[in-house]
Amino acid sequence: MDIWLFFIFLAATFGAAATGALFPTGEWYKSLNKPTWTPPNIVFPIAWTSIYLLISFAGARVAGAEGSAYAMAFWGMQIAFNALWTPVFFGLRNLKGSLPIMAALWVAVFGATVTHFKVDFWAGLAFVPYLAWVSVAAALNLQMVRLNPDQKALELQNL
Repeated sequence: MDIWLFFIFLAATFGAAATGALFPTGEWYKSLNKPTWTPPNIVFPIAWTSIYLLISFAGARVAGAEGSAYAMAFWGMQIAFNALWTPVFFGLRNLKGSLPIMAALWVAVFGATVTHFKVDFWAGLAFVPYLAWVSVAAALNLQMVRLNPDQKALELQNL
């Protein structure tokens, strides 16, 4: 594994993670009805830090390997939808609008998991916790929509 590739992939995850800093949860999120099985807030940064390290490792292991084109395409797809979800859910407060993004993210992570396994066992294994976490996140997102049916998204102002 090329350490510089690892740092390049890690930089991409920092870009996605930055949306969390730009759009913090705040009082709005605290006021929402949440399922009883919602993880405590402290779990989220620990989980995401671990996932970002693992998928950076996975990307670095398969980048440049023969047959890695689909793995790299899915890696790029998942980080793009990962970065997009936070501004829609937390920034625009659009619970319903975040569902299609979450669905696309799940498909991308599933695709990345499968294609990374095809190239390198350890890279595929590194995606498994992410697939589990995004499955929980998708269920949580759906339940938030169901438990907050009157929640309105912020309206975008004309620029």
